[in-house]
Amino acid sequence: MESGWETILETIQAEFADVTNVEEVTRILVRLLMASLLGAVLGFEREHRGKSAGVRTHMLVSLGAALFVLAPSMAGADAQALSRVIQGIVAGIGFLGAGTILKGNGRDPSHVKGLTTAAGLWMTAAIGTAAGMGREATALISTILALLVLSTMPKLVDKVEGGNDQKQREEEG
Repeated sequence: MESGWETILETIQAEFADVTNVEEVTRILVRLLMASLLGAVLGFEREHRGKSAGVRTHMLVSLGAALFVLAPSMAGADAQALSRVIQGIVAGIGFLGAGTILKGNGRDPSHVKGLTTAAGLWMTAAIGTAAGMGREATALISTILALLVLSTMPKLVDKVEGGNDQKQREEEG
């Protein structure tokens, strides 16, 4: 007859039986670490620019998205089930992103703030989803492209707008 402690230990062992070999542990670690790292890269860029959603937020969004697709995938979910999970991630991140968008202030009610942060979180979730599905190269390439957009576009816009201001001053002068 088993003692109560043996039953408890067997139950705990059974609860951790979802990872059966070193290959699965490695797959889980690579995918979740990749998602966390890529989220951190985008979060660092945003935090460096003084934006509210920084490293921790982006890491958690990416890691969460990866886990949401990794767990059902490892449990044997079919493509339709994973499609529904991804739809839920997109909707959930949309809700989170909506909370970062602020419309108007006292001086300019048409001013909208936080759209880039919301879009960045959406992109971070997509990157985490790709990493969680084992598409690490796609996640890495997407992160590089997102960084290019976040780092080069503000400079390009400033240059174009600065050029327009210069032209306008020349035309008025």
